[in-house]
Order: sequence, then structure tokens, then C-alpha cells
Amino acid sequence: MSTTNNTFRSTPERALQGPTRVAERSRLAVVGVTVAAALAVWAVLSPLASIDLQAKQGSTIHIGAVSVLFASAAMAFAGWGLLAILEHNTVNARKAWTVVALIACITSLGSPIFGGIGVGAKLGLASLHLVVGAVTILGLRRTALSASARCTAVDCE
Repeated sequence: MSTTNNTFRSTPERALQGPTRVAERSRLAVVGVTVAAALAVWAVLSPLASIDLQAKQGSTIHIGAVSVLFASAAMAFAGWGLLAILEHNTVNARKAWTVVALIACITSLGSPIFGGIGVGAKLGLASLHLVVGAVTILGLRRTALSASARCTAVDCE
């Protein structure tokens, strides 16, 4: 009598599909948390602490809630896209993505430091960059499979 439990059996179809992420590790949730965290920091800095978040980028721009919402969502979606591309093209995507994301976060600090108008704006905008970077990096990194997990699901050499 044979067992029909295919839970532990590797099939050619399963190998072709590749590894799957854990269901509760939603990348869309990471985008939402990133936006919420950025808006929370903005709310503390701008309305509550009365810091005028302005930057000079060609002309003087005021950083409001709508700007924070769209910029943080765009960065989180860009990180998601890069991670998906790396997962498709390399086994060790999580490590490569983390290095690239950290470099991008650090270099993004140049914009508020050199473009912010006043010390408060420079520090406030830099903190926004760091919050968006930290939440996105830690959140999306958590959704990616490690190289060893990917190699157990597909044939790696």
C-alpha cells in the first residue's frame, strides 16, 4: 500500500515553480507600513514640532504629507521591484538586495543634508529618509528567502 501524501515529495512541477515565500510576509504590507511610518514621523516633525520641512532643489519646495506619502510609497515599491528582479535572476537575492538597499539609503542622505533649508529641515528630512529606508529594508528583507532556503526548493550549485 502506498501513501498518497505528496507534501514531502518533490515533483518536477514543483521544482519548475521555484520556492515560494511565506504567505504572511506580504510585501504590500511592507509598503503600507513604510508609508504609515513616514507619515507618522512627518506628523511629529512638521505639525507637532513646527519644523518647516523645506528643501532647495532648483526652487524651494515645502515637504508636505502628500509628498511624504508618494515618495515613501515610490521608494518601497522600487525596493520591491528590485528585490523581485534579483530573486528572478540570482540565488542569493536577499543578500545582494540588502547591500544595494543600504547603499541607496546612505547615499539618499545627501539630498536632505545638502538641500535642506535650515538645520531643523536637514535633520528632519534626513530622519524621514532613514525611517523609510529602515522600514523598507528590514520589511522587504524579511519577505525574501535566504539562499539556503532557495537552494532547498530548486537545484543549486
